[in-house]
Parts: sequence; C-alpha cells; structure tokens
Amino acid sequence: MRHHMRFFALVAVFAAAGLAGLALAQEGGKIGMLNSQEVLEKSVEGKKAIAKLQAADKTFSDQITKIDDQIKQLQGRLSAQSLTLTAAAAAGIQADIQKRQTDRQRSVEDASRSMQDLQATTMSQIQADLMPVIEQVRKDKGLDLIFDLTKSGTVFYNPALDLTAEVIRRYDAIKAAPPVKK
Repeated sequence: MRHHMRFFALVAVFAAAGLAGLALAQEGGKIGMLNSQEVLEKSVEGKKAIAKLQAADKTFSDQITKIDDQIKQLQGRLSAQSLTLTAAAAAGIQADIQKRQTDRQRSVEDASRSMQDLQATTMSQIQADLMPVIEQVRKDKGLDLIFDLTKSGTVFYNPALDLTAEVIRRYDAIKAAPPVKK
C-alpha cells in the first residue's frame, strides 16, 4: 500500500518536445530548467504535503494491520480449539474469518482510492499555487520555455539554467507571508 511520491505534472504546459526546444534555442530563445520533484521535496508546502500523505498512508496501514491481527487471532483460536469446538462453533469462527477477510479486502480498496484522491487533491493544490510562481520567475528572467527535469528526459543542461532553488525560495516566501486582507 506504500505509495511512492512520483507524481506532479507540474509544468507540463512548458515541457515542449525536444525539437521545439532546439528550434527555440536556435532562434535565440531563453530556456530554464526546473526539477518539480525537488520543489516538492524541499519546499515547506511540499514537505507538509508529503508528511500529510505519509500520515494518511500510515493510518490506512494501521487499520489493515488491525484487521490482519483479528484474522490471526481467529485462526489461532480455530486451530487451538479445533478438537473441542463443535462443528457449528468451528463453522461460526470460519465464517467470521471469511467476513474479516472480506472486510480487509474492502479496506485495502477503500484506502487505495482514498490515497489516490488525497494525492490528486494535494498535488493539484500545490500545482495551482506554484504555477503563478513559475510564471513570475519566467517573466523576471525573460524566459521563453521552462523544462521540468523530472519529466523532460534531459540528459545534460547547464546548471545556470536551473530555477529550482529560486522557485522553492519564492514559493516558501509566498506561503509564509500573511494572507492579504480584502
């Protein structure tokens, strides 16, 4: 049930095909690079999101472990008392085991759906928060194109093009600022 945090279609709008990037570079266009995974892992809000997702995952895992323990107890009881239980009592315990196994399967499915929903909403919110920051960095630097290193398949780039640290700094600053009263 462990979900690896490889999500985040952060700058898909900016991640054009490699040929388009080459053509743009040949025309004198300015390009920047961004590592969305690093933004997620190093920004304050990204760290909060990861912690929130990990806490939810642990809660779901704990619930399933509790059901597993109940099943083991029932199986142990059935095994230990197999000679002294009546057929009806043994059948009752077996039915209870099957019911809890069904409950476990439903819990796994529910937890998986809930985690997917939580990941999607959490990452959508971060993406919505980040896009204006990225756009402002793009404007401030006069860039025509920003690639996401996590998604672009870039083999080499000049580290001077990496905007990740600046985006993290600005994102953290915006999130730390008190809300503007209207």
